[in-house]
Amino acid sequence: MSSSTSSSEAPKTAPAAALRWAGFVRAFAVTAVVALVGMLALAFLLDPYDTGRTPLKFNDGVRPQGPRTAAASRGRDPAFRAAIFGNSHIQLISPQRLTRATGIPFVSLIAPGSRPREALVLIDWFLRHHRDTADALVIGVDDYWCTGDPALPAALPFPYWLYTASLREYLVGLMRFDVIEEFQRRLAFITARNPERARPDGYWDYEPNYSSAGYDADPAIRAKLDGSGETLTRNLTGRYPAAEQLATLLTAAPASLPVILVRPPVYRTALPAPGTPDATSEAACREAFAALVAKRPRTALVDWRRDRPELRDPNQFFDHSHYRRPIAMLVEADIAAALARLR
Repeated sequence: MSSSTSSSEAPKTAPAAALRWAGFVRAFAVTAVVALVGMLALAFLLDPYDTGRTPLKFNDGVRPQGPRTAAASRGRDPAFRAAIFGNSHIQLISPQRLTRATGIPFVSLIAPGSRPREALVLIDWFLRHHRDTADALVIGVDDYWCTGDPALPAALPFPYWLYTASLREYLVGLMRFDVIEEFQRRLAFITARNPERARPDGYWDYEPNYSSAGYDADPAIRAKLDGSGETLTRNLTGRYPAAEQLATLLTAAPASLPVILVRPPVYRTALPAPGTPDATSEAACREAFAALVAKRPRTALVDWRRDRPELRDPNQFFDHSHYRRPIAMLVEADIAAALARLR
């Protein structure tokens, strides 16, 4: 009797359990979708990196953070009408000193460890937000710009989604764990009366970092300058994709916009030996950017990647490609002079 009863109830119990499970799955899915949409809406409205896409008005700028994300705010700041692009090889060029020398308010949009691809993204971002107000671009074109790889590979992660012109790509980029982590810090910044703000002009003096690491006091570190320099980018293909992509990007800018290409200084032992394949590659790369300058109006090349007396003093370098303030100030003087000729 009990056996008959159990078998007759089994078909009724199984569908009921399945229905309850299906209901749970549906409720979980709906809750997850609502939570995801809510998080995305909150991220869009909070605008954690101050891209200007939110309809809300907050405190100007962003909290102190790395230049890769802070550049989104700095690059659209109407207080600046000119910008410096590149990596740590042009990082010591001071926007404040250039502003004093030229009368043009400069911002530094450098990203240490970056390559040409990231610089092109930031140039595009700045031009999109200063279409009618940009007065100058200063672009550091170091050895990495000599690559023959059209993909322009990056060495370190970079938030390309933050600078995209596509709203869809931006929204997808917002769905990241590090963006969620930024919510609390962003809320604290936008609700504070006098919040600590990342330096508006983006200048990052790396001299204290090198000094604290012993580059001033350790003779062994300094002695490395007399050894061979960093590995050069050898490109004997005759094609320079970074120069080509930069030329294409600059077609979107007004022809009247002054553009200064800077080949940053390196210590003398970082230059290739004459007559070598590396020297041939170096000369060809220089010519590629000289050709860009010749084709575009109001464009100049400030070339400090040469053997000059100032670049033979080991006291003016931390390593083969990171120079000290006296060298930076000489480069700044040449940039200001080039701008004066173009304006």
